[in-house]
Amino acid sequence: MPKEKPRVNIGEVIKTYRSQRGLSQGDIERRTGLLRCYLSRVENGHTVPSLETLAKIAEAMDISLADFFPGTETPRDRETQKMLGELSQDEIRFLVEIKRYSSTLSDGDKRLVLAMIRKMATMLPPPVRKPVVRRPMV
Repeated sequence: MPKEKPRVNIGEVIKTYRSQRGLSQGDIERRTGLLRCYLSRVENGHTVPSLETLAKIAEAMDISLADFFPGTETPRDRETQKMLGELSQDEIRFLVEIKRYSSTLSDGDKRLVLAMIRKMATMLPPPVRKPVVRRPMV
C-alpha cells in the first residue's frame, strides 16, 4: 500500500518559526540537546523528526506542538488571535521585542521584570508644569 505524501514540510515550518523568533540552530541545539547537523537535516527535508523530538523543538521555541500543523487551531490560538486583534501595531512590536529577550531570562528574572512593569504602570505620572512666561519689564 503506497504511503500518503505528507502535506506539511515540517522542516520548513521549523525553520520559519525559528527564524521568526530570532533563534539559530545552535540555540535550538543548546535548548534541546539535539545536534545542529540533525536540525539542519530536518530543516532541509532530509530527515523527519519523531513526535517526541518535534515536541522538544516546539518547547525550545516556546510554541505548541499543534503550531506545526496547519488547521489545528486550539481555543488558546483563538484567544490569542482575539487579543492580538485588539492591540495596536506599536503594542505588538513592543511585545515581540519583550518576547525576543525574555526567552533567555530565568523564571525569577521574568517575575522581576513583570513586577517592574506593574509598578511603572501604577505610578502616577509626574505633574505637568505650565511653562513660566516672563514678561519683559517696561
